[in-house]
Amino acid sequence: MADDPLADLLQAIRDCTVCAAQLPLGPRPIVQAAQSASILIIGQAPGTAVHASGIPWDDPSGDRLREWTGLDRAAFYDPERVALMPMGFCYPGKIAAKGTGAGGDAPPRTECAPLWHAPLRAQLPAVRLTLLVGQYAQAAYAAGPKTTLTERVRAAAGGPGDQIALPHPSWRSTMWMRRNPWFEEVLLPVLRARVREAL
Repeated sequence: MADDPLADLLQAIRDCTVCAAQLPLGPRPIVQAAQSASILIIGQAPGTAVHASGIPWDDPSGDRLREWTGLDRAAFYDPERVALMPMGFCYPGKIAAKGTGAGGDAPPRTECAPLWHAPLRAQLPAVRLTLLVGQYAQAAYAAGPKTTLTERVRAAAGGPGDQIALPHPSWRSTMWMRRNPWFEEVLLPVLRARVREAL
């Protein structure tokens, strides 16, 4: 059987335990990729539902992201078409809100991207469009000056390019979308057209 560098790399990612001691639910790296993928979606980190299922974006945020992109589940979960790479491959745990003990998910672990992103991206030669979902992906990969999330997202509506910045599609983005109606009116049609073109 011929060597398959991408398959070997994906197995190495899935076997990674570098930050196991810091992960409250233990390591379960989540990733999807094939060399023919023409769209790369760089997200944040798995939540508890994704950690439980082992399927990327298998939660309400994923439902909203699929709605935004116009991709159905079959296309979204076809690694030959769409690669899914988070900034942190494992569920990072929660951050405690002041006085309550409960808060949102912690930021992605910082060990993952330096270890795995460059080798994985090197195995994705067919990518024509990269979606940077949320502030962590944009901080790492957004082209041009480091501006606000709103400015980065708005820039994608202006024309061509191989990257589109998106807010994270969690329930928290609902208020942002209400303050920025152009996102649904202008940007989403552009996004869906660019996704169709890339595929």
